[in-house]
Amino acid sequence: MRRYLLFILAGLLLASCGEYQKVLKSSDNNYKFEYAKKAFDRRQYAQASTILADLVNIFKTNDKAEETLYLLALSYYENKDYVNSAAYFHNYYTRYPKGKYAELARYYCGYSYFIDSPEAQLDQSVTLKAIKELQSFIEYFPTSDKVAIAQAAIFEMQDKLTLKELQNAQLYYNLGTYMGNNYQSAIIVAQNAIKDYPYSKYKEELEMIVLKSRYQEAVQSVEEKKADRFREVVDEYYSFINNYPDGENRREADNIYKIASKYVKE
Repeated sequence: MRRYLLFILAGLLLASCGEYQKVLKSSDNNYKFEYAKKAFDRRQYAQASTILADLVNIFKTNDKAEETLYLLALSYYENKDYVNSAAYFHNYYTRYPKGKYAELARYYCGYSYFIDSPEAQLDQSVTLKAIKELQSFIEYFPTSDKVAIAQAAIFEMQDKLTLKELQNAQLYYNLGTYMGNNYQSAIIVAQNAIKDYPYSKYKEELEMIVLKSRYQEAVQSVEEKKADRFREVVDEYYSFINNYPDGENRREADNIYKIASKYVKE
């Protein structure tokens, strides 16, 4: 029985492939379009996108143009080709800003970039595009049922951007005084990240890098500057424990304060 079912399945597959080859050779564009829609419904997204990519320019001025372009973008999306899906969804809502699928096109454009967004240590230009597109989607369609998903994606990507800045700040901190004062660079990077992403889950770690960098600057400064530098450390400490009284870095912060307070007259 199993062999019989496999035989039937193989026969259907061959018939489908045979029809697909026939469609590719056909000059009947309406026939191709209808087949592409059926292929999409059967989840044969590669077949659908191949056919629709040929039709999208042919149908540019007729009544099937809008649906063809949207279905092509969606075929790429479902086939996990997010570079092409983002490009064609963008093309769709640019060409049809008030079109039937404008809401979904804006959403899927941003979400395609979101899925394609790389790890934090890599270039984040795609992540920035994703945030821009999803924010634009929310502005245009604030009552959409996909707004919550878009917002969650934005928050996740903002955390990724913050993590990248945290890694940069940590790198400067680890470099220390190699070829200059890298502690100051760590402070600047961390403070800018805190300013840009004030609600990030990495905020405590960024503030801790600022505290540790100020401490290292104080320790390694000349004697006449130590008092002022350690005063900055103490001020930074109070700010830190005010924000994170029970934070995971509290013990390390307290140890820094014990040393710094010896140089400062309260």
